[in-house]
Amino acid sequence: MTTPVPRRFAAIAGLVSGALAVAIGMLLAAITEVVSPIDAVGSEVVDRAPRRVKELAIRWFETDDKLALRIGIISILAVAAVGVGVLAARRVWLGMAGIGLFGLVGALSAAHRPGESAGAALPSILGAVVGAIVLSRLVQPRPIEVPGPSKAPLGWDRRRFLVASGVAAAGAAAAGGVARALEGQRVSEIRQATRVPLPDTVIAEEMPDISPGAELFDETPFLTPNDQFYRIDTALSFPGIDLDLWSFEIAGMVDTPMRFTYADLLAMPQVERVVTLCCVSNEVGGKYIGNAVWRGVMLRDLLERTGVNPAAEQVYSTSLDGWTCGFPVAAAFDGRDAMIAIGMNGETLPLEHGYPARLVVPGLYGYVSATKWLSKIELTGWDREGYWVPRGWSADGPIKTQSRIDVPRTATVTTGKQAIAGVAWAQFRGIERVEVQIDEGPWQQATLAADVSDDTWRQWLLEWDPSPGLYLLKVRATDKSGETQTADQTPVAPDGATGYHMIRVKVV
Repeated sequence: MTTPVPRRFAAIAGLVSGALAVAIGMLLAAITEVVSPIDAVGSEVVDRAPRRVKELAIRWFETDDKLALRIGIISILAVAAVGVGVLAARRVWLGMAGIGLFGLVGALSAAHRPGESAGAALPSILGAVVGAIVLSRLVQPRPIEVPGPSKAPLGWDRRRFLVASGVAAAGAAAAGGVARALEGQRVSEIRQATRVPLPDTVIAEEMPDISPGAELFDETPFLTPNDQFYRIDTALSFPGIDLDLWSFEIAGMVDTPMRFTYADLLAMPQVERVVTLCCVSNEVGGKYIGNAVWRGVMLRDLLERTGVNPAAEQVYSTSLDGWTCGFPVAAAFDGRDAMIAIGMNGETLPLEHGYPARLVVPGLYGYVSATKWLSKIELTGWDREGYWVPRGWSADGPIKTQSRIDVPRTATVTTGKQAIAGVAWAQFRGIERVEVQIDEGPWQQATLAADVSDDTWRQWLLEWDPSPGLYLLKVRATDKSGETQTADQTPVAPDGATGYHMIRVKVV
């Protein structure tokens, strides 16, 4: 006769064993410098999630969406591990098979990630093996050792279980901690590499003067600091980058395929351009937009070197993490300052924003143009679809004329002279006029800051001296083509939100 492990302790055994399996997998992945099992599974979830789910994730969690996804995956794994432990108390092989199944999912996900080989599957497999062995040891009946020899040949020893599970939990915590430290060290080393000095000079096409006159108010600076610039991408972890080995290729429908190293880019004529980038997920009045000085090499210069086939329709680019996008070939040659950027606001391009090189294409939303961690550029037809297109987003991504109210920042202000202020943008067309409406009154023209270029946002300001009361403020912009932004409210999908940004303000 045997004494089975109580269900609540079986649940603990499953949780501890599952945690150890994941932690061992993470540690081995960090040691071998392959993708972490958690990040591999998370990336597969991101790739397969419906568009609506992704929109909600960005809306609910904003730039913390990746953290939320990791927490969600760990929570699901924890619940599943508890279930596996309960199953193991009845049939040990069921619990071991459950952990093996999770290991298999992690292994297949890791091996499937771009840039990874079959070897990326080993950490998940080995972690699952360790977890399954520990689970079987925790739940299988064994001779009772304390308080003394038992007449029952087999049974469950609570003290032995607590000691064993405690050791396993400590092992999981230690393995996870070391894994995080190793990953942090890897990222730190890449960040150190981003301190490569940029060329001292730029070519004669000088950057427009942005001082003085670009700043009209302080709340939203004309140039967005690098650490405040929005980041929206699908990468759960940064790709491995060895600058000595890194290069990108221009291939496809070209006369002469060519490969360029980082040293090649540094040796080429450098340009600096002030360009506002905007995410297609930006809601009306949203914050997924930023303005920076980008330094790099003009894309058209590189494409001219390779010789573009007249039949080519699309510039199709791929990231080191496998993300893809495409935009019309014409956008590289129509006069806009499309570039391969290696610098941002006077610094080497930060890792978060695409180091060592990324694409910057004025006038197009990032989902069709702004490839970070550049790996390859191909000239293709429209038969190739970028990452977001088969997921329901438009193949075309021209940025819409939009404006935003940034001041007042609070919903309640005091009487006396006030400023209503914000930014407006229409990249590659430029902003001609901004107007503000207070309640249902007439549209009033705002004062615009200096017009640095058609590719940047413009600050605007309207002085206001209100009486106490509740007010509805609206803003609209008109670009230099004469088009005024529409009042029609549409969602971000499939090609960008529209409508007037409006806020309610109480004056006391």
